[in-house]
Amino acid sequence: MELNRYIDHTLLKPDAQMEQIAKLCQEARDNNFFSVCVNTSYVKACADLLKGSSVKVCCVVGFPLGAMDSVSKAFETQTAVTNGAQEIDMVIQVGALKDRRLDYVRDDIKAVVMAAKGHTVKVIIETSLLSEEDKTLACQAALEAGAHFVKTSTGFGGGGATVADVKLMKSVVGEKMEVKASGGIKDIQSAMALIEAGATRLGTSSGVALVQGQKVQGGY
Repeated sequence: MELNRYIDHTLLKPDAQMEQIAKLCQEARDNNFFSVCVNTSYVKACADLLKGSSVKVCCVVGFPLGAMDSVSKAFETQTAVTNGAQEIDMVIQVGALKDRRLDYVRDDIKAVVMAAKGHTVKVIIETSLLSEEDKTLACQAALEAGAHFVKTSTGFGGGGATVADVKLMKSVVGEKMEVKASGGIKDIQSAMALIEAGATRLGTSSGVALVQGQKVQGGY
């Protein structure tokens, strides 16, 4: 198994600077990671830095709260795609999910899927804030909306990926969607356990250390 091809090499900190973005892209090139994952203001820079490589540009939308309106999320998605984003990781409206406004949740995701124009959309459900029923309904909404992945966490919501959540999410979406685990993946044992549970992508700022088999302190 090529662990590097599971990794979305991630830098989403609010104080990220261009030098760090350039380093992220170089590390992704050097290790042949699947993608880099950045905030939308860095999409064009990453697209330029990664030109000619197999590394994709992924960005987050409606991040990290998911509470923006659907039109705003769709516009952010459209702009990101225009600037070179190939994958979109969007955050659901968690409050609407908890209110059981499931049509809103589904249509919010669908607005991003439509704006992405065929590019991969991953739906961050923020598992640390949800009950098992919430998680199941969120995955069903993402499936109905035509998204490609469900994703565990933003890394900013007070919790990260767990094996139990990945298993639950995979049990809901089956073979129709993939699962991305993100948040707190800092050692090779955790990474492998999440993959065995059904994750086909890992969002982590510790990608270099993971492929070298090292344990990491801190990070996304």
